[in-house]
Amino acid sequence: MTRRELFGLFWKAAALLGGGAVLIRSESTVVADGSLTHTPPPHPPSAGDRYTPVVTLNGSRLPCTMDGDVKVFRLTAEPVKREFAPGMVVNCWGYNGQTPGPTIEAVEGDRVRILVSNKLPEATSVHWHGLFLPNGMDGVGGLNQPHIPPGKTYVYEFTLRQNGTFMYHPHSDEVVQLAMGMMGMFVVHPKTQPQPRIDRDYCILLHTWDITPGTYTPKPATMTEFNLWTFNSRVSPGIDPMVARVGERVRIRLGNLSMHDHPIHIHGHAMWVTGTDGGWIPASAQWPETSVNVPVGAVRVVEFVAEAAGDWAFHCHKVHHMMNPMGHAIPNMIGVDQRGVAERITSLLPGYMAMGETGMSDMTDMHGKALPENTLPMSGGSGPFGAMEAGGMFTVIKIREDQAAGDYRDPGWYRHPQGTVAHELR
Repeated sequence: MTRRELFGLFWKAAALLGGGAVLIRSESTVVADGSLTHTPPPHPPSAGDRYTPVVTLNGSRLPCTMDGDVKVFRLTAEPVKREFAPGMVVNCWGYNGQTPGPTIEAVEGDRVRILVSNKLPEATSVHWHGLFLPNGMDGVGGLNQPHIPPGKTYVYEFTLRQNGTFMYHPHSDEVVQLAMGMMGMFVVHPKTQPQPRIDRDYCILLHTWDITPGTYTPKPATMTEFNLWTFNSRVSPGIDPMVARVGERVRIRLGNLSMHDHPIHIHGHAMWVTGTDGGWIPASAQWPETSVNVPVGAVRVVEFVAEAAGDWAFHCHKVHHMMNPMGHAIPNMIGVDQRGVAERITSLLPGYMAMGETGMSDMTDMHGKALPENTLPMSGGSGPFGAMEAGGMFTVIKIREDQAAGDYRDPGWYRHPQGTVAHELR
């Protein structure tokens, strides 16, 4: 049960006691079930490859065509429907039918042409965050170019002068368009194979949302009190795992276009901070972390060697960012004997369940009760030992001895060697 549902039950009880009624309904049209989009696994890297293709969790990469020596990409800004996790579909805005938009991959020195078509109900533009390019291609509507009107297509063309990890997002009505999910990653690989070689390369965009249970559309005016925290517009337990083989070097590119900083934490390993959206950090200046803070509007690139087999958590360490829909102004019920109140409310509202007296873990599922329309439990997801009690920005890195190179399939839960699992003292 979510905090919002707990709050809703208080309102329902109050309405019954007062003879009124509370109705939660969608503010938009009925939506179809969302579908989960997986990145097609790249081919296994070989010694001759210049780079390892990027995998965007629950996302895709943008294909291109060639016009002579120019790589041509097509982006369509449009309304999209995104499944945040099974049971919740959201009316968003994005690119090419998805949020975040598909990851653009190219190589330093490439000439790229990006055709941006606008199918939104308002004007837009695209800013290429962190890229060095001609001023007229920087994408700030009104400053560097006219805003792209609905129904029109604009052309951006420039030569990629650096390599690294960048982002793309609107610079028209940013408050609304970013809040609705318009963002994507732009990865520029170096001309030569990086050393040490990267075996797995992942992209994650961090974002924040405010979506009232029972509705389908984010509130773009929210500045601080968000209730959903996403990796690539997905929440746990709906986020794909990252996988690796023991001994592989893994790179994770983290972009933050949310309204909060996020300290992203890895279990069982230490990560070296190797890059930002400003460029690569010299080896002599890199530093190890188990939690790396990703500021608002910034990129942090981390790398680690997958030394220890197992299922290792990877998450934001702001603990309320590991929760799904939450409410505010909820009374603190820890240690409060609710038996008398619960009996009185239950007589009016059968199925009411007093919660929070001993902590929050009894709110991670519904105990057989129905959720409000189009929302999720506060936390969820089951592991091999029971409920993981994690929502929001939480996924798992699955490291195996026998994971084949280039194989991104989920290997299932880790089988612990005998005697290596914490157990009850007897």
